[in-house]
Order: sequence, then C-alpha cells, then structure tokens
Amino acid sequence: MAHRIHWRTLAIAALVGIAIVISVWWAGPGALGSPAGVDGTPTEATVTKPAPCNDTNVKESVQFRFGGQDHTGSLDACGHDQNDRVEIMVPTGLGSGTVDVHLADVVPGHSNLRRPLGLALLALSCLGGATYAFLVQRGPRRQPVPA
Repeated sequence: MAHRIHWRTLAIAALVGIAIVISVWWAGPGALGSPAGVDGTPTEATVTKPAPCNDTNVKESVQFRFGGQDHTGSLDACGHDQNDRVEIMVPTGLGSGTVDVHLADVVPGHSNLRRPLGLALLALSCLGGATYAFLVQRGPRRQPVPA
C-alpha cells in the first residue's frame, strides 16, 4: 500500500522554514550574536613598545594625539615593530592616564561573515527539518523480499 504525500504537508514545512529565516533576517544583526559596535573615534597612533605574539593577553604601548593632547594607550595587539603607525579606536569619554584601545579595523568577536553564514546554516537547518517531516509523513517503504 503506497502512501500519498499531499502537497500541503510539504508546503507547510517549507513555509515554516521560510518564515523562520525571514524573521531572523528581519530581526537584524543582533539575532545571530553580532556584538554592538565599539564607540569611539578612529585615530592614528605610533607603537612605542611592541609585544611578541608568543604570549597570551599581550599588550603593546602606543602614543597618539587626540583632542590636541598626547596620550598613551594600551593596545590589545601584538607583532608590530617599534614606530609602526596603526589605526586605533579611541573610546569616547577619554580620560587621563593610559587608555585601553583597539585596532580600528578589528572589533573583538565580530566577523563580516557571521550574519550571512548564520542565515545559510539556519536555512539548511530548516531544510533538514522539512526533509525529516517529509520522511515521517511518507512512512517506511517496504522492499520486496526476494524469493
């Protein structure tokens, strides 16, 4: 006895998958874990004390001019040479003393591929769920037993 699969069963599974992907896309970048942007102003700095990359949690010292004053910063990077020029992100509310800064083109934990890759994986997950629903609805197929 052959089971007929109704197009409505497949349509419901497909529509639910499409609705999930669209709702996550519509929710914005935060739905897939993208961090909020770092507040600050990009500024050019000079590396004054480089750090090798063979240790963990290394910091380099940088010197930069911001707001008409010279400042010293602690850069969470490694591998630069003495007097290298780097673009840093100076945080808003800059005070006195050593300031923690980051490279301007790097935001910790962020990747430009995170959102499209996350949406693609979500779509594949929905496709896998729809395939499972299809197989459950179809039921087991019986193979003829050879005589």
